Amino acid sequence: MKILTREFFQRDPLICARELIGCTLGFDGTAGIIVETEAYAAKGDRACHTWKRAGAREFVSSHAPGTAYVYLNYGMHWLFNFLVKGGENEGFVLIRALEPAEGIPLMRSRRKRKQLQDLCSGPAKLTQALGIAGRHHGCDPFAGNNWWLSKAMEGQELIVSTRIGITLDADYPWRFLRKGCPFVSVPA
Repeated sequence: MKILTREFFQRDPLICARELIGCTLGFDGTAGIIVETEAYAAKGDRACHTWKRAGAREFVSSHAPGTAYVYLNYGMHWLFNFLVKGGENEGFVLIRALEPAEGIPLMRSRRKRKQLQDLCSGPAKLTQALGIAGRHHGCDPFAGNNWWLSKAMEGQELIVSTRIGITLDADYPWRFLRKGCPFVSVPA
């Protein structure tokens, strides 16, 4: 297994979002294969937190590429992103869905669900299943803590779609999914 390094996140968010499909994300005794992502640009993207939130702009300027950007969505659910910067554009990659791979009994306990497809088939579901919460905002996955990220499996066929769950700039084709995967949040 080849572990990814910070350099992976030192380029454009669209490239990272596409190339994260098939990578395995591990956290605190659980892991899943990334099957769905969305890219967000720090500049010119009204759906990105940096559009209206000074704190998000400060986060981009003061943190290293690959840092965890975790936020509470609608006051109910934690969502997990990687900070991407160092290329032509900066921004975030939202991890939208995983195919559970390790620690499945723990994921089932956290989610109170038995069906494998119910564990990580959405951005809020996967953070709950992995145990990611607000306290992980600003964590550096490359600092030797409970995180790891391995290189993508070969031969991933992708589908490109528009982003979902947003109203501003929702027509950008910045959502990437593993083709034919039953673990995505919403099929393309």
